[in-house]
Amino acid sequence: MSDEQNQRHGAFFGRRIGHPLRARQAGLFETLLPRLAVDVSKPAPENPGTLFPSAVDDVHVEIGFGGAEHLMGRATANPRIGFIGAEPFVNGMAKALAAIDDAKLTNVRLHHADAVELLDWLPAASIGRIDLLYPDPWPKRRHWKRRFVTEGNIARLARALRPGGEFRFASDWPNYAEWALARLTHAEDFMWTAARADDWRKPWPEFSGTRYEAKAKREGRVPCYLIFRRR
Repeated sequence: MSDEQNQRHGAFFGRRIGHPLRARQAGLFETLLPRLAVDVSKPAPENPGTLFPSAVDDVHVEIGFGGAEHLMGRATANPRIGFIGAEPFVNGMAKALAAIDDAKLTNVRLHHADAVELLDWLPAASIGRIDLLYPDPWPKRRHWKRRFVTEGNIARLARALRPGGEFRFASDWPNYAEWALARLTHAEDFMWTAARADDWRKPWPEFSGTRYEAKAKREGRVPCYLIFRRR
């Protein structure tokens, strides 16, 4: 099996489930997730905004939203933007479902599987922004091929984003930040937007923190924030 096939079969992420779900969380998988899930087995709508019950001005995607803190923060603050969150990890999806249910959000849709499937399904030039925040750094050299930022996935990001759209990346692992920066700055379809050091040292103004970011800071790791604009 090729590296690309391995990646398509879930190698971008590790285990899919951790601690057992609470009764409410398990129930939401049965009742709420079917209503919010993006069905990638069917043709994608020409305008992904039609996936939402109310009109939205744009659609953004978050890849691997973890505990869903950032996804929920942005969705709550931006009711006129539709958000599609992709997360294969069961416990992360459970947290998102509970938060969506509590807040009665209607501008979030979910993909409980590999984000590559979602990117391949979306219409070309249909997304305004894609976030990849604190992805698994796969720190061992022999695992670097499993990192999400690869030539193939950069092409997928470029296809899904409209011109002027943005890919935003954050990591607390210097090697992965350097890896992403090297590959995105050499990609013809993207331009790094930084003009000064603070542009990568500090989060963008509307950044909603995550538990992974908090853990990194507690353990003395310094996050890096990168924004790339689709040409």
